[in-house]
Amino acid sequence: MTKRIPKDILEREVIGLNLAGRTLAGQLTAPVNLLVFLRHFGCVFCREMVADVRNAATQDANYPNVVFFYQGTVEQGQDFFANLWKEARAISDTPLVFYKALGIERGGLREMFGPEVWSCGLRAVGKGHFIGLPVGDPFVMPGAFLVSSAGDVLWQHDFRHAGDHPDWQAIVPAAAIAKA
Repeated sequence: MTKRIPKDILEREVIGLNLAGRTLAGQLTAPVNLLVFLRHFGCVFCREMVADVRNAATQDANYPNVVFFYQGTVEQGQDFFANLWKEARAISDTPLVFYKALGIERGGLREMFGPEVWSCGLRAVGKGHFIGLPVGDPFVMPGAFLVSSAGDVLWQHDFRHAGDHPDWQAIVPAAAIAKA
């Protein structure tokens, strides 16, 4: 059975940056959309994720429509995205309504500080990303979902720890399969 975003969540009003409509459903403007849930603005991995998704999306015309979710105000979102991807669509979700609706949970000490996280931290720093001040709950895990315009979850990446990332370039083939 296909997982589906509940109707009340799809119809929920959103605020944020560069939005296409007033609800979550209004953001699902393509047959397949990539929803990316960031941990917090001080997170080195979130900065890396935004930059990596931007690079993948701008290099491939077939890349799915991208919508980020973040903890923080619209103004904090503007500050965060200004240097990473000013044109990005991003939804402010300070009460974590969308996070909870898609099953994103809080991580424990292992998911936040385990050995794999440290090695991923070196990867992110090597790309020029650094730690900042947290905005929101720093223990919230990230999330990535391919979602149809109707709200069906077609694919998701199950993050093992804070620094775990899917292969953002491989999203295009996954989206093509999901469309078919």
